[in-house]
Amino acid sequence: MKNSYTKKEQYYGDYLGLDKILNAQFPESEARGVDAHDEMLFIIIHQAYELWFKQIMHELDSILELFGQEEINDNSSTLQVATHRTNRIVEIWKLLVSQVTVLETMTPMDFLDFRDLLAPASGFQSFQFRKLEAKIGLKMKSRHEACYYQYQLRKEDIKGITELEGEDSLLDLMDKWLKRIPFWNNEFWQDFEVPEGASTDLHPFWATYRHIYQSGLIGAELKSIDMSDFDSLFFGKGGVSTRLSPESCQTALFITLYRDNPLFQVPFQFLSKWLEIDELMASWRYRHMSMVRRMIGMRIGTGGSSGANYLKGAMEKHHIFSDFTRLTTYLIPRAKLPELPVALKEKMRFVDL
Repeated sequence: MKNSYTKKEQYYGDYLGLDKILNAQFPESEARGVDAHDEMLFIIIHQAYELWFKQIMHELDSILELFGQEEINDNSSTLQVATHRTNRIVEIWKLLVSQVTVLETMTPMDFLDFRDLLAPASGFQSFQFRKLEAKIGLKMKSRHEACYYQYQLRKEDIKGITELEGEDSLLDLMDKWLKRIPFWNNEFWQDFEVPEGASTDLHPFWATYRHIYQSGLIGAELKSIDMSDFDSLFFGKGGVSTRLSPESCQTALFITLYRDNPLFQVPFQFLSKWLEIDELMASWRYRHMSMVRRMIGMRIGTGGSSGANYLKGAMEKHHIFSDFTRLTTYLIPRAKLPELPVALKEKMRFVDL
């Protein structure tokens, strides 16, 4: 059957839908005959945020699809593609943080010209951003002042977020991926020597590593670092709650420690990029909080939240990859890293062509 498709002659404005985009700004002040020059800037900045959120979602959905596979082959392009797209999200978030600077050219008096016309609309109501948080791994029960969502968001938006929480988030899929990596099979550790004084009820590597780490604590660290936290994070022994499984924490630390190994370089970059995104999202919230304090002081937000105080709480509480950041507490110098068994080194080599 002959292909009936006829190539359409594109024109710049038509292809980009500029008629819709450039005519999608409707300042409320203009409609009411109020002089508020900076409302146009306010609208365009927030519309630009939503467009970038859409692009981040586009990249994230593709990463979720890649990590949703039953098996991820480290010799395939899967991790490289996921890391490349994650890096794009990093660069977009850098742009979103810097975009606050443009909004800060608006003074508090400029904002007051139209602020009262916005209520009860609020950036809190960005459904795209709330979906983005949920897809990465932020649960409603972990959100700061979760009660706000019940009266600030529409019922269909709350339902959409709740439904997303029933699916595997990126954090869930990363946990499954890390748990599947078979570093700890006994076949690789038959000839591994555990130092005297190390635990006898742990895996040989972790008995050794725990012993080296604890022996290296000095001064005030001996009092400030509780080894029961180490045991909670990596072995599930203790009362410290974690989002990731102990097996995943072990693998993530192992990748970080031996990241110079060629097989670990891309997984290490992938994990590091998501830690950077977590940090950039916190930086964005901090810039937003600082700007709100400058603009409205301690007044409540237009949507009814506590304004700057809410943003401060969200900045401190909404770290999705906090388990990964805790790993750095338990790093040791390269010179003290245990020598890996030959059998495991062979397993970690790329397949010869």
